[in-house]
Amino acid sequence: MKTRITEILGIEYPIIQGGMAWVATYQLAAAVSEAGGLGLIGAGGAPASFVREQIQKAKELTDKPFGVNIMLMNPEADEIAKVIVDEGVKVVTTGAGNPAKYMEMWKAAGVKVIPVVASVALAKLMERGGADAVVAEGTESGGHIGSTTTMALVPQVVDAVSIPVIAAGGIADGRGFAAAFMLGAEGVQLGTRFVVASESIVHEKYKAMLIKAKDIDSAVTGLSTGHPVRSIRNKMTKEYLKLEKEGADFMELEKMTLGSLRKAVVEGDVVNGTVMAGQIAGLVKKEQPCKEIIDEIMSEGMELLNKTF
Repeated sequence: MKTRITEILGIEYPIIQGGMAWVATYQLAAAVSEAGGLGLIGAGGAPASFVREQIQKAKELTDKPFGVNIMLMNPEADEIAKVIVDEGVKVVTTGAGNPAKYMEMWKAAGVKVIPVVASVALAKLMERGGADAVVAEGTESGGHIGSTTTMALVPQVVDAVSIPVIAAGGIADGRGFAAAFMLGAEGVQLGTRFVVASESIVHEKYKAMLIKAKDIDSAVTGLSTGHPVRSIRNKMTKEYLKLEKEGADFMELEKMTLGSLRKAVVEGDVVNGTVMAGQIAGLVKKEQPCKEIIDEIMSEGMELLNKTF
């Protein structure tokens, strides 16, 4: 399947794996790229030295295109931005900020820049700044979220910009893939579905919790602080929401979540840790290799699109 996204990124299928902190390691990124999609290494809050090591290890596993997701609030964002150039990474997705200060450097190095946006205004700003595409991410996503649903956000962003739009949020199978394309997207980004991939280093307890989750099992914390996060309900979310309701200040709430994602992903503490996942966790039924996930999505998605047209 060819779209502007496959052509820009040099990939076989218009499927991108989300750059999830602690989850999107070189093993997962390389596996997705080998399967024909675009794998992303999630820099999260990691130091630049760690990101460089992850990139180098991914190169040992695949010679296909892969990228890095950089959270612009990372204290070492400047160094990571340079590492991306030094290591010859050709795709970067960005979140939590405006990548304008790095655009000239990245463009000169031939890096394709794809910011994640949660509004039409931000999508327009990114296009003016030189972005090659945008990921329009709906509130159904796991982790840090905006307020507009994918169904409403994607077509409005498509209408507002001329660069390609990648849909994200609430997409886990061929039906979501086909729906995204019907809305005008030219690619999709999946997070939760790839969390349970065989190549994902996520703790088995985390994977099991996602596979067991139902449609109503996610909760959004942090609304009072302006930094909403979607994750699976557990003891931690219950206590956090209680404190929010009681008017706890930002620092008290921040203390609760400090290191909590690592606690769940690496240590398997799915009671006190943050189990980030989207609302489509109920569609994630089993652990599968990345190639199988992508093949299933493409097969079902193309069948549906062919029926429609």
